Amino acid sequence: MDNGSVKQIVVLYPVGGVGHVDPMTQLAKIFLGHGYDVTTVLIEPPIKSTDSGAGFIERIAASNPCITFHVLPPIPTPDLASSPKHPFLLILELMRQYNGKLESFLRSIPRPRLHSLVIDLFCTHAIDVATKVGVPVYKFFASGAGTLAVFTQLPALLAGRQTGLKELGDAPLEFLGVPPMPASHLVKPLLEHPEDELCGAMMKILRRNAGTRGVLVNTFESLESRALRALRDPQCVPGLVPPPVYAIGPMIGKGGTEREGHECLAWLDAQPQRSVVFLCWGSKGALPKQQLEEIAAGLENSGHRFLWVVRTPAGSDDPKRYWERRGEADLDALLPEGFSERTKDRGLVIKSWAPQVDVLNHPATGAFVTHCGWNSTLEAIAAGVPMLCWPLAGAEQKMNEVFVADDMRVGVEMEGYKEGFITAEEIEAKVRLVLECEEGRKLRERAMELKKEAEEAQEDGGSSRAAFLQFLSDVKNLRE
Repeated sequence: MDNGSVKQIVVLYPVGGVGHVDPMTQLAKIFLGHGYDVTTVLIEPPIKSTDSGAGFIERIAASNPCITFHVLPPIPTPDLASSPKHPFLLILELMRQYNGKLESFLRSIPRPRLHSLVIDLFCTHAIDVATKVGVPVYKFFASGAGTLAVFTQLPALLAGRQTGLKELGDAPLEFLGVPPMPASHLVKPLLEHPEDELCGAMMKILRRNAGTRGVLVNTFESLESRALRALRDPQCVPGLVPPPVYAIGPMIGKGGTEREGHECLAWLDAQPQRSVVFLCWGSKGALPKQQLEEIAAGLENSGHRFLWVVRTPAGSDDPKRYWERRGEADLDALLPEGFSERTKDRGLVIKSWAPQVDVLNHPATGAFVTHCGWNSTLEAIAAGVPMLCWPLAGAEQKMNEVFVADDMRVGVEMEGYKEGFITAEEIEAKVRLVLECEEGRKLRERAMELKKEAEEAQEDGGSSRAAFLQFLSDVKNLRE
């Protein structure tokens, strides 16, 4: 590192929320390991949610004392929960209003010490701030290279369209670097009419990708080599020079530490090796009561051991449920009568939250029913656990299902997710497939192959470590 004993400072700027701050925190640890100081800049959450993300920032700051967490001075905020606008648009506008506060903070750091500003996908407004301050700005893409490849090519696909992509239904779209992608699987706002406000806001963000010095991606070369090659191909962004892409993952939590002693880990200790199917739909995923009843029937009929995280149903699909305050699930009211008693010798149902990394890495865990969020996908890959793919409506989950099942070959589709309902029969069949059948054995072998590749990528001389060193070299060259 430069400047003798004076450490340079890297500033990370994520949108708040578990799915954004957690990967950024893992990125911060990589910078720390290379001798940099790291400050993660956050805004005050406009609404204190009571879901499993509540208190997350406080917990992560307490468990990472080497990272400085700086909350920008608050600005007056409107009553977001009562606004008719989509929550995503409100958050974007709020983040833009913090540009002045962010600039003041960056200018408070002596310029020779300020190494770089790393923003996440939804903080592209901060590119203008970095330009004013004169600091190199990089984007950290917390999802995979496949999603980034699709996002990078979408502006050209949508240019000049007079109708929204949702009219195409499940018709496959062709993108460089990824399998044929059903149009319906794209992030929901991108399916709307190009003049729709939400779609327009998303497209503006995607077009600004080229405004950064490069993109750090939470993946590794051998996992998504095809998509990474596409991102480096000028055909991916006709007429533009694609920014450098650095595959530096997988960046995931290590587990253990403060989560030791959770009841589910003690329960897993008593189960045979690779005998348990773990079901969890992420920090925001919640299913309706009717679907929970189907899951219960499927698990009971399968005869297999299970560890199941149940959250209180959201109650509606209204985007405003983002602001909802939900308490712990009432299992007696949500699950079939007598289910817990009948399955008590081979199943455990827990409310709202489980130490997912610890569960996936436990020897008893043999399969993972997942919503296909990218953090969860990488955690399963790093643990060598095959996936039963059950994407919900959120973010890029349906796209990830295609990547996991078709490209990576480490998971299978839970049929029915496209219609929004999966039967007990399908749940039973897929649990049996992964834990009993030859196809399941092949999936487990493939999962263990990817686990080994993930470990090798992060070792000295591995692809992810080499990519990060290249990134540091490129930043240094900008300063000279």
